[in-house]
Amino acid sequence: MGILLLFVTALCAADTWTTKPDTRLDAAFAFVKTTSKHGGLLVLRGDTIVYESYFGLGHPDATPNLASIGKSFTSAAMGILLEERRDLFPKGLDTLVLTPKYFPYDVPDPAWRDIKLGHLLAMSSGLRGNSPGRVHGREVALTPPGPDGAEAMRDAVVLRTGLWTKPGEGYSYATAGVHLISMIIRHVTGAEMEPYLAAKIAQPLGWQRWGFAYRHANLGHTPGGGGIAARAHDMLHFGAMLRDGGKWNGRQIVPAAYVRKLSRATPYNPHSPYSLQFDVNTDGHLAAVPRDAFWKSGSGGHALYIIPSLKLVIWKLGGREEQYSQSNTGLPPSPAVYNGDRDGMQFPDPGTTRTLQLIVEALRR
Repeated sequence: MGILLLFVTALCAADTWTTKPDTRLDAAFAFVKTTSKHGGLLVLRGDTIVYESYFGLGHPDATPNLASIGKSFTSAAMGILLEERRDLFPKGLDTLVLTPKYFPYDVPDPAWRDIKLGHLLAMSSGLRGNSPGRVHGREVALTPPGPDGAEAMRDAVVLRTGLWTKPGEGYSYATAGVHLISMIIRHVTGAEMEPYLAAKIAQPLGWQRWGFAYRHANLGHTPGGGGIAARAHDMLHFGAMLRDGGKWNGRQIVPAAYVRKLSRATPYNPHSPYSLQFDVNTDGHLAAVPRDAFWKSGSGGHALYIIPSLKLVIWKLGGREEQYSQSNTGLPPSPAVYNGDRDGMQFPDPGTTRTLQLIVEALRR
């Protein structure tokens, strides 16, 4: 459908954002178009949307499967629950959670009982995930790797996932471990994670149509390891809330102390620049990017970036065609009409960190 530029002055009743297009970001958008078949780029600076553009099936009302972006919501839900139930989690992230109090399932490996909540959130639980893993920055092959994608969010598969190292002794991107957190949330609250997120995050932030995808996989429960399907502006709401210390319109949505922990390096993962489900730049490995930057990416080229010191929230919408399908999301298809002009193009690199660098460089000029 070509390029659609929309600058909206009233996003919903809760918004006070204004718009001011910034052509310095055109080059960043051109790069974003090389990273996925469908998508868009939105940049919020303070209370001003300085850039918003879409391509392919990308559209303000599109609700594609955002893949691992959903992990950031599982983390936020757990942060809220820790504050609500401090009586149940007096040790916070230090809690050994794989006990009947929190997890009423048979644990397949006695070593699981040494997994702390912080390990699960920081991808250092020892559960088998993607290969390679990392041990103090050194890459280590996992043979075999653990489950991934929708199958890693099926309860029975999670319970069969083995350890590749002792808890805390290595990093591996293990979707099964994050789904396990949603199983804990489900047990403690007595409800699925989706309605919990609806009450605690989506409704207070004024979200419109949204849900969880992987409907075609018949997972049986909210997929805690990914698959949230949400509109672009609603993702900006979520990012702005985190940027502002967990507050939205004066209301504390996610505890400020938890937001501080998820936005910087964590002692639960000394192996990789990763916090509680976000990549972080605490160590300055992205030299041109502020050290307080943190971001979450998802398969298909999606990424949410937050830089509090620059008052920035960036939403990089991506997506493969099947991620936009109604059979996947259970939601209406994108209103965009795709004319096939990007068929046959190759997108080998989602360009996650490069997108961030280009935007920071452009706005500093």
